[in-house]
Amino acid sequence: MALTKDFGFGPDEALVRDGARKFLRDTFPIDRLRRLVAADHHEAYETSPQPAPWDRELWQQLVELGWPGLAVPEAAGGVGMKTIALATLVEEVGRVALPSPLVATINATAVLKAAGATAWLRRIADGTPATLAVTDPEGSWRPADSGVTAIVAGGGATLRGSAAFVQDARKADLLVVSARTGDGLGLYAVPADAPGVRIEPDRIVDLTRDQATVVFDGVRVDRDGVVAAPPSGLRALEAAVPTLLTIVAADLCGAAEWQLQTTTEYAKIRTQFERPIGFFQAVKHPIVNMMLAVDRARSLVYAAACAIDFEPEDALRLARMAKAAASDAAAFCSNRSVQLHGGIGFTWESDVHLYFKRQTHNQMLYGDGAYQRARLAEAF
Repeated sequence: MALTKDFGFGPDEALVRDGARKFLRDTFPIDRLRRLVAADHHEAYETSPQPAPWDRELWQQLVELGWPGLAVPEAAGGVGMKTIALATLVEEVGRVALPSPLVATINATAVLKAAGATAWLRRIADGTPATLAVTDPEGSWRPADSGVTAIVAGGGATLRGSAAFVQDARKADLLVVSARTGDGLGLYAVPADAPGVRIEPDRIVDLTRDQATVVFDGVRVDRDGVVAAPPSGLRALEAAVPTLLTIVAADLCGAAEWQLQTTTEYAKIRTQFERPIGFFQAVKHPIVNMMLAVDRARSLVYAAACAIDFEPEDALRLARMAKAAASDAAAFCSNRSVQLHGGIGFTWESDVHLYFKRQTHNQMLYGDGAYQRARLAEAF
């Protein structure tokens, strides 16, 4: 593969990244995150159903900035920016651990775009938060596996079954559902409040998002809701997989960068034996290794994003490599950030745990490093 210079990163992409970094730094500092999701331990983990707090006013600001529409083609009312722009944007989202349906919406957009669903893409560009309901109850990340069946009739379909591991299900207004039929896999757009849709929240460790099993009990989808008739739904979903992996990997890299920078700053001010702990090799070396792991993963994320835009035949390979490297970097940086913060790193009062938990969730989403390497071994 001959990568485009600078991974296709130009002035427009730099404007997106720098604008996102400034906006999030100014409007969503760490203390605001703490107040929103971790003000009280008992409320966060013992309330049923588990809370899924997010700032709806902030989401409207993101809509006004045009972030949900960045991935939407211009023909559908969006901006139509390259995947590298989305990756750098999501890095900034991960850096502040933003509780928002933005990442889920970008991934749903990738599937709708692959299916050529212009009408639904227009809704995304207008600010409708969306998510994917494409994983079966067994937890398979393979696109062909679905726990929902569709009975096709009259140009529409009736959906029955359930989709598991649906990200930010309680924040989304639109569900993009994969369902099996006798002719293969189809894709359907379903409003989250449609009759017959039941959202059953999961209890997860990550406080910055929510997850649910979505049950479809005779949900009727009309002709307009058929995103991709079977068997073309499987082709669209498979085409979107590189983007899904790359976007989650970008979030992992952004959060890992926060872990690296925060741990570095702590090592400068925490003293032991009359010296900052960063003076000691036992602290220096792990921090350098954190930096190397983040840089390695970020390089692969950018390469995968570039491939999606310019070398799509190589995109899946690089996306799996990026997700594997980012998952491994997240695991290492999470471990070292807690350990190098010492006793305070294990406490609720420290912000380190918020990122540790987000990283743990993202590591497993769409398959961890070991899973991605196994798929690479099978295919390449």
